[in-house]
Amino acid sequence: MTETPTQCRKLRPGESYAGKQGFTYLEGISRETSGAQGICMHVLRIPAGGRAKAHMHESHETAIYVIEGSAVMYWGPELENLMETTAGDLVYIPAGVPHLPINTGDVEVVSVLARTDPHEQESVVLLPELERFVPQ
Repeated sequence: MTETPTQCRKLRPGESYAGKQGFTYLEGISRETSGAQGICMHVLRIPAGGRAKAHMHESHETAIYVIEGSAVMYWGPELENLMETTAGDLVYIPAGVPHLPINTGDVEVVSVLARTDPHEQESVVLLPELERFVPQ
């Protein structure tokens, strides 16, 4: 059992890790880095043309703030919905909703992601059967 942190922590993204979703994330706030109990937050940079794997976060909500660039996100049971995002947008993804983001622009997308999963990758469920619904 992890103890509840008793001190504030300051981190600066430095190390990176490969997420199951197919992107590389800059390590941020998580149980592993700070002892967080109910949240993680990190920076994601998506190169031009970058595409995630279809996935969902089974039991955790996600909030995203797009700092730079633009992208699209397919979402829904068969990825039938399309959301366009640009710098300044805030995006909410409920727990259990399949989604697949793609940087369709020609510049890098920079965003901050927060999730109610302190381990960040704990609730990631890949959904390869949904890949066929999104154009290459």
